[in-house]
Amino acid sequence: MNRSSTDLQILYEDNHLIAVNKRVGEIVQGDKTGDTPLSEIVAGFIAQRDNKPGAAFIGVPHRLDRPVSGVVIFAKTGKGLTRMNELFRDGLVDKIYWAVVEKLPPEPSAKLSHYLTRNEKLNRSFAYDVPVPDSKEAQLIYKHISSGDRYHLLEVKLLTGRHHQIRCQLSKIGSPIKGDLKYGARRSNPDGGISLHARSARFIHPVSKNEVFIEAPPPDEKLWRDLTK
Repeated sequence: MNRSSTDLQILYEDNHLIAVNKRVGEIVQGDKTGDTPLSEIVAGFIAQRDNKPGAAFIGVPHRLDRPVSGVVIFAKTGKGLTRMNELFRDGLVDKIYWAVVEKLPPEPSAKLSHYLTRNEKLNRSFAYDVPVPDSKEAQLIYKHISSGDRYHLLEVKLLTGRHHQIRCQLSKIGSPIKGDLKYGARRSNPDGGISLHARSARFIHPVSKNEVFIEAPPPDEKLWRDLTK
């Protein structure tokens, strides 16, 4: 899925950072598909808007999976990239996700702790209750927000950043994310994505030292509208 730079939804911008609302199906950084990544679209937008000769610098301090929507933060300067890399690495970016699941978890809110292994060939993670070889501990906190006729909205706070962590851990407790066939959903979503949205990010700006809070509205679809009334 490609789009022009004219329909970017910019959520935040300053001299060092820019955050946009990623749509389902977009890739954050270039991959083997050859599709135009969001990083290039943002760079093109800045170059055109600011009348820059040549390409604008855009650094990628973190990513979202292709089928996921929501907040993506890019760096506009080398200093911004280096320092945001450090914030993400040190767990100093407070990330909140919204997940639409097929089945309510056993408890309305809980902290989940599992040990995840990653199979790169399958591009999938597996969750275990106890440590196994090559596993990494994964922790998150979820709480039930609302329910519709068939689906339920959870708010998820990530405490660690593992591959497919939310998808894998929610599936492990019997609550796969809507559309996520890889982790046990019953059917796919029409757009090929999954109903997982990076709702917000909060951090201390690495240059200005002011607190930054960035929030992304969920996809403009009936399911999301009904669950977030």
